[in-house]
Amino acid sequence: MKLERHAKIIELINQYAIETQEELASRLNEAGFHVTQATVSRDIRELKLTKMSLEGRQRYVIVPGPDSQLGDKYAGILREGFLSMDMAQNILVVKTVAGMAMAAAAALDALSWPEIVGCIAGDDTVFCAARSTDDAMLVMEKLRRAIDGKKRS
Repeated sequence: MKLERHAKIIELINQYAIETQEELASRLNEAGFHVTQATVSRDIRELKLTKMSLEGRQRYVIVPGPDSQLGDKYAGILREGFLSMDMAQNILVVKTVAGMAMAAAAALDALSWPEIVGCIAGDDTVFCAARSTDDAMLVMEKLRRAIDGKKRS
């Protein structure tokens, strides 16, 4: 449940300019996650979200960094929603469970892998553009390791 909630938080802050914990809690409650402000505060801390001024408004954003614990969070989100992946030249196509593509794309972007140019998500599909065909194959392998890594432990 926590991983699903974290995935939803990432999806919400990428979709909306969320300025307050109360607004985030309200959106989570609307999405079926019954949370308190204390839970949202803890989630914000665990996801290492920060507020930035964008377009004259403060909003929560993900600040990618080298923190391996943060990488584990994103790998968990990817594991939770992942169904399959395939490659078309330099485009990696990742299929997810319904409703998880935006969170998976946000997680891929937040991992800041240098091979990834950017991601576009629908409801259950992520198109992930790599710099080259070789980079797309490398991203596939890194993603496979990130997803399979914890399953074998």
